[in-house]
Amino acid sequence: MRVPLRSGNVRIPNETMRLIITTFGGVIFGFFLGIISPKLSSTKINLTYIESKYHGLSTQALFDALNPLKANKVGSNKAKGAKIWTPTNPKGAETLPPGIVSSRSDIYPRRLWGHPDKDLTIKPKYLVAFTVGYNQKHNIDAAVKKASSLSPSLTHPFSNNFTIVLFHYDGVTSEWDEFDWSKRAIHVSAPKQSKWWFAKRFLHPDIVAPYDYIFIWDEDLGVEHFNAEEYIKIVRKHGLEISQPGLDPDSVGLTWAMTMKRNDTEIHTRTQERTGWCTDLHLPPCAAFVEIMATVFSRNAWRCVWHMIQNDLVHGWGLDFYLRRCVETPHEKIGVVDVQWIVHQGIPSLRNQTFSMGQEDIGLAPWKGVRERCKKEWSMFQNRMTDAEKAYYESMGISTTDITYGMDPSDFRR
Repeated sequence: MRVPLRSGNVRIPNETMRLIITTFGGVIFGFFLGIISPKLSSTKINLTYIESKYHGLSTQALFDALNPLKANKVGSNKAKGAKIWTPTNPKGAETLPPGIVSSRSDIYPRRLWGHPDKDLTIKPKYLVAFTVGYNQKHNIDAAVKKASSLSPSLTHPFSNNFTIVLFHYDGVTSEWDEFDWSKRAIHVSAPKQSKWWFAKRFLHPDIVAPYDYIFIWDEDLGVEHFNAEEYIKIVRKHGLEISQPGLDPDSVGLTWAMTMKRNDTEIHTRTQERTGWCTDLHLPPCAAFVEIMATVFSRNAWRCVWHMIQNDLVHGWGLDFYLRRCVETPHEKIGVVDVQWIVHQGIPSLRNQTFSMGQEDIGLAPWKGVRERCKKEWSMFQNRMTDAEKAYYESMGISTTDITYGMDPSDFRR
């Protein structure tokens, strides 16, 4: 007869107990490992960073550092649903943090080696842009040396205060390397294009923002009596935002009394023109007026003028009558510097090599085709400006009946 066993008297071997405890612990460990393993797999760990940061710590401390539930607790909370949207950033860059946005650039050359902080030992403060053809290379050579460095020395052809930009309308660039200064100049080539075409595409205000003044000059200017550094001192002294050197009375094609050099003043901002040419003594061509052949703009003035230039305005006729739109009190802040003057040589190099479509077939000289284009541009630009101003005033509920918009090209015998 079998004797029933009592539970309290049952004795389990030690090996069996260890097995039960080990199995139970393994289940618990597997359960927690299943919980945290997705977080471990989705977390990128920089072991180099951890080793350097926690060098010398215990194994337990290192494990704590690797634990994403501890190390990334704050970061993960911040990242939940967070997106960058900065409406004050430039258009198209709203998803970038403001601290990384660089809305401006420059045209300073950089090296391909070394530390970036040591690329520029000196940053030029002014920019001189010439529209050039190779046939006028010696004229430009003289102008660059005089206008930029004030030094005739070939070993120091221009000072570091000026960046030189050459817009090549004939496509010839490498031949200019015979001049030492040319090797450090910036060359832009586009055959049979003019000054304002180049300026609109390559002198964006955010590109030339590092420069205090921007000189945009033709290639046929004599500078024997011109000193760029002294010129800028005078411009600063009188607060001129848009200016030009006075023109020698013997200059070719001298049209306006306003731009002619005077002998009794440092600068002038107004003049007496021919009868009927000035409807208002505060308006062009009697005031608030300079020509576009040798214009000098302040940084702020150029920002406005650049936006006013139309893409199809290549010769710029008529633009000089509207430069005043970009300056407060233009009859005081636009002027001619008399004590620094130039000679307009009147070399028709660009227009003589330019043929309008079909002009050669009807026996019309190239320069006549260019002249016709200039007149059309002047008329088109004035119509655009007039229409834009009228539309603005009407949108503001202002009557345009008594507003004078400008002069018709036919009013001037150019």
